[in-house]
Amino acid sequence: IASCLEHAPARANGAQDQDTDGTSRMQTVKTPTAKLFLTIAVAINLLLLGFFKYYGFLVDNINALTGLSIGYTQLALPIGISFFTFSVITYIADVYNGKAEAQRNIIEYALYVSFFPKVMSGPIVQYHDMAAQLRDRSCFMEKFGDGARLFVVGLGKKVLIADCLNSTFTAVSSLPSNGVSTLTAWLGCITYTLVIYFDFSGYSDMAIGIAKMFGFDISKNFDYPYISKSATEFWRRWHISLGRFFRDYVYIPLGGNRVTVAKHIRNIAIVWLLTGFWHGAAWNFIFWGGFYGVLLLIEKYLLKDVVDRIPAAVQHIVALLLIMIGWVFFFSPTLGAGFVWLGQMFGIS
Repeated sequence: IASCLEHAPARANGAQDQDTDGTSRMQTVKTPTAKLFLTIAVAINLLLLGFFKYYGFLVDNINALTGLSIGYTQLALPIGISFFTFSVITYIADVYNGKAEAQRNIIEYALYVSFFPKVMSGPIVQYHDMAAQLRDRSCFMEKFGDGARLFVVGLGKKVLIADCLNSTFTAVSSLPSNGVSTLTAWLGCITYTLVIYFDFSGYSDMAIGIAKMFGFDISKNFDYPYISKSATEFWRRWHISLGRFFRDYVYIPLGGNRVTVAKHIRNIAIVWLLTGFWHGAAWNFIFWGGFYGVLLLIEKYLLKDVVDRIPAAVQHIVALLLIMIGWVFFFSPTLGAGFVWLGQMFGIS
């Protein structure tokens, strides 16, 4: 498949261009055969992911809509299947787009896909960022020490902060709904807002640190997201590798922002509904993704001329409030439970 995805250079000297992000891109001719194999390869991977992760959700909704009682056995989700799938798709797309050459060494390819530090929780490493390191990387004591330090920082975030705060969130979330006061609801939301950051960024730091100890350089995945002054800025700082993935492999192929306003709104909607659905097979995750899609569109089209006149402190407070509202739907078991919790936070029975 890789051989079919790879095309002959459009220029005999194999000259390279630069993408907007600085990535070298070989000038290639995208043949119909290559496009066919790209489609087949991506479809197979997405079908495997969909079968294991989403088929129960699909059957439940078919039953709810039709009144049928289709039974199914809940499958155990293969460990890291989402990150395996995204890794394979980035490889396929990078070869097709000329960002990287097809990998001829099955061991190096397997190393990229299953590289253990990033398999469980990311970051999502694009193939063209790791291809050269599979063949040649440096590993020396100073770099090993930097990796060990980053690992210890990540471990501290996870064990000393996230796990301790999570005990509070677990206690609050296990209360019956009629036993949750407004203050308690806010306490649960705030603790979860801190838990998910220190837990997820801690895992990312540990993964990047372990990779560095083995000589691999992986870009940071978080950049102080809670100092953001808008939803747009938040997603430039939160789970950076996921944002890059959807930007490079979904948003830009759809046309990005170089299209009409209607198509740009469509592109944003597709990206954020997919982002929510990727996080979990439930309507609350889809709503969470759509929530951010709406916020980004509001900031882009309705508030772009007034944002600069709003004091920075106010922007920060509003952004943090909206982020916490989003987390309510993320941690709630159902969409309805999310609205109930949100109502409790604002004193609505």
